[in-house]
Amino acid sequence: MSFIDNIVNECDIALKTLSNKKTGTDRNYPAESVEKNTEELTQKEKKLSIQLMRVNLAGEVAAQALYRGQALVCKDPEVKKHLIEAGEEETDHLVWCKKRLDELEGRSSIFNPVWYAGSFAIGAIFGNFGEKVSLGFVEETEKQVVAHIDQHLNKVSPKDKETIQILKTMREDEDLHAQQAVDNGGEELKIPIKRIMKFTAKVMTSSSAHI
Repeated sequence: MSFIDNIVNECDIALKTLSNKKTGTDRNYPAESVEKNTEELTQKEKKLSIQLMRVNLAGEVAAQALYRGQALVCKDPEVKKHLIEAGEEETDHLVWCKKRLDELEGRSSIFNPVWYAGSFAIGAIFGNFGEKVSLGFVEETEKQVVAHIDQHLNKVSPKDKETIQILKTMREDEDLHAQQAVDNGGEELKIPIKRIMKFTAKVMTSSSAHI
């Protein structure tokens, strides 16, 4: 595709992502395998689950954009294929988080378009530093996401088995993506870059939880 075609394609994907029109793969919704007990949650427990899933949805929007930005500028066909495939699995997460939010009668963050645009730009920038750096960025991102999901698993009510199952499945995927990035030649990022990433993630999660 030409440069213009690529831009048009990315704009289309961005709009589908932000309007929740992406369908993901044919994987089953993780919450289908557990007992439905949303109605048993107290208002406080339900509110917490909504906040957690709103943050997770914002994170998946950002992950979509990150992978798309990196894939756009990637020169290595194999690495590009890995980025696109990982992005497709992130689409599943996006769909699951939105579905769970709907079940909880919650809404997504109004900042999602901002997170998408910023993450796409960051992905494209790091992608231009070469495949090793790009994959290293994926590894560190996924490691931070795993830590973030672990925090949510410790916070969410044990009664909310549906949210817990979704988070556990997402954690497995993120852990796999991090390892795949290493296996494909990703190099560890410098400590200052890791700290900047953590600060940015903190801003995103704290904002998305409430707005």
